[in-house]
Amino acid sequence: MSNSFHLGLPFLEAAQAQKHVTVNEALRRLDALLHLSIAARDLAAPPEEAEEGARYIVGAEAEGAWAGHEGKLAALIDGAWTFFAPRAGWQAFDEAAGVMLVHDGAGWSPAGGSGPTGASGAATALTLIEGEHELTAGAISETAFAIPDRAIVLGVTGRVIEAIAGATTWSLGVADDPARYGNSIGAMLDATVIGVSGTPCAYYGATPLRLTAAGGDFTTGRVRLAIHCLELTGPEA
Repeated sequence: MSNSFHLGLPFLEAAQAQKHVTVNEALRRLDALLHLSIAARDLAAPPEEAEEGARYIVGAEAEGAWAGHEGKLAALIDGAWTFFAPRAGWQAFDEAAGVMLVHDGAGWSPAGGSGPTGASGAATALTLIEGEHELTAGAISETAFAIPDRAIVLGVTGRVIEAIAGATTWSLGVADDPARYGNSIGAMLDATVIGVSGTPCAYYGATPLRLTAAGGDFTTGRVRLAIHCLELTGPEA
């Protein structure tokens, strides 16, 4: 066996030259997987400005550098993406959502989420996905974090944590309905929005939130947003 069973760490071979290369590769993998904490999940492509060492769970229909790696862990190591196939029992903290995830051998789901769990493993989890968003210049600005695939959204809430410049008000929603969760929202510091879904809305695909400017284009500003949703897990085989 040339690699460890669980984490795939490379072993040193007898009389191997340049042993530091193998040891350093093993240390990089340990650094990526130990105390696993991801920046986000369900993104289909790597963020343009991902930082060295950043880790993500690759979303559905992945493209670009992530194509073909759906559901895997992606870590930016030495400027290149390295992928890890998770196993049942692996856990990861989702920084954007503020929840712990667990892999059941087939996919990732919130660990110990509030809600009923059936004897077969089927579960309904109440999930809160929270993140900060720095507005990009222009008429619209979309979040890097997203509503999870097949989530049922109860509502979206938010607060302006750095006054918005350029626009006098703004709307909060998604591409298909830019004002679904609020319109004429204040641009001043500490302005809030409590966007309750009139009818719980299901999303079939990871969907970023969209902020739309009114009275002028966005120039600067920062908001904190929270997606309140239900996520369903099917019964085990």
